[in-house]
Amino acid sequence: MLQEFDERNRELLININGKLVHRDHAGISPFDSAVQGGDAVWEGLRLYYGRIFKLREHLVRLGNSSRALAFGEIPSDEKIIGEIKRTLLANKMRNDVHIRLTLTRGIKITSGMDPRLNQSGPTLIVLAEHKPPVYAKTGLSLITSTIRRPPAEILDPRIHHANLLNSILAKIEANNAGADDALMLDPRGFVAETNATHIFVVRNECVLTSYVVACPEGITRATVLEICAANQIQFGEADLTVNDIYNADEIFCTGTMGELAAVTSLDGKTIGRGEVGPVTRRLSELYAQRTRTEGVQVV
Repeated sequence: MLQEFDERNRELLININGKLVHRDHAGISPFDSAVQGGDAVWEGLRLYYGRIFKLREHLVRLGNSSRALAFGEIPSDEKIIGEIKRTLLANKMRNDVHIRLTLTRGIKITSGMDPRLNQSGPTLIVLAEHKPPVYAKTGLSLITSTIRRPPAEILDPRIHHANLLNSILAKIEANNAGADDALMLDPRGFVAETNATHIFVVRNECVLTSYVVACPEGITRATVLEICAANQIQFGEADLTVNDIYNADEIFCTGTMGELAAVTSLDGKTIGRGEVGPVTRRLSELYAQRTRTEGVQVV
């Protein structure tokens, strides 16, 4: 699965600290903390018919992550929403848009790791692109990565930080194997997530997902659990093994960029009937109903 360039994005305007700049001229300082050490937090947002789904929940996570990293200054939700609105209006965007929201610790007075070198406030980047859900709806192939997801005692997964090397290494393994993405385990050998999404197992019509021991508290993940509770679909959290994946009736993954996407094979083994299953299909439809009617109006 390789995303392709969307011609509608050729003249994008990127918002960097309130300044709208053409994509060909956008940039941040080499002294910025994101460049110096991946010292930044981020959120992926999706725009549906002028509304951003679960915007408040994303901003709560952004703020929590920023405080966990002891950022000296964090823009208010109103400031961030204002810059998102300006960016969308400038690009004439209303639907099928993905927004990458990044907040870095800011620019350092000289190169170095010490956060005390950051003395000019944070850098806020709003990158909005025309981007429909990126995963094929016919089913994804995964491989099990040799790269493990770190637990909280190494790096708390609830910090939604921008240092993604762990996941990138797993994605490289998937690319080399000809798979769409990689399934990542925690140090105990239980399923954590893929390199980009949370993972769900369907077994006897019960929907199960991993504990958030070595994966972030996903907002799409939480939405799926809400939908299950509201529609009398049995669900729960569990320590899942690779064998649980192999023997599942259905597998699907979740994330803002790709919504819900079925997984039809792992390590070359067919999952269930090798097609999108009925529970995955139903949850996808229920999710789509919510995104059509819920969200914060921004344009």
